[in-house]
Amino acid sequence: MPTTTASASEKIEIDKLASEHLIIPIVGTTPLLCNRFSEKAKQMMLDAMQGRKSPKQPKDPEGEYQATLYRFADGGYGFPTIAFKSATVSAARFYRGVTMTALKQFLFFRGEVGVDGQALARIQGDQVMREDVVRVNRGGADLRYRALFPGWKATLEVVYFTAVLTRGSVLSLVDAGGMGVGVGEWRPERDGDFGTYQVDQDRDIAVIGPKGKVKVT
Repeated sequence: MPTTTASASEKIEIDKLASEHLIIPIVGTTPLLCNRFSEKAKQMMLDAMQGRKSPKQPKDPEGEYQATLYRFADGGYGFPTIAFKSATVSAARFYRGVTMTALKQFLFFRGEVGVDGQALARIQGDQVMREDVVRVNRGGADLRYRALFPGWKATLEVVYFTAVLTRGSVLSLVDAGGMGVGVGEWRPERDGDFGTYQVDQDRDIAVIGPKGKVKVT
């Protein structure tokens, strides 16, 4: 088959995709129940997969509770940014003409690195130990101890492509994901009502420019 060579005037010119970096403050509207998978739980799973029996240990409520927290090296607490992205992307189901597959490619959530290497959004607020009775295998029951933030705030760093999304659309998606999907244990997406949030109207939204300059809206 003969081939042709495009002339200089026929060359395709592709512009760089423009993006915007937002700093979005959020405030919890229901308590945040942490669900970090502890090292002990991981070891028990590994033992079961390798046919080993995990030694039974006395119940340690304080240890279990502390193990559910996501931590920073400076002693602060956070929550995985991927959870907030998942909630925002899942909000596509509330709108026509928006797909979750597309939003995964248009939205990027950044955060600080926690002690376990995960990107975290820093959580502001006091946390307490929560005790719950949960059902386990064969109808049995057990006690679970987890960290709960009754009142909490956070700041989300979101980068998005301006060619396909407006700033207002991004904020609407964050709001919808916070209210209809949520993060953490017992969130609305998992038949609960914990872990909901909304854009904080009492704090400013900031825009980080290409040279690091911050514009407050």
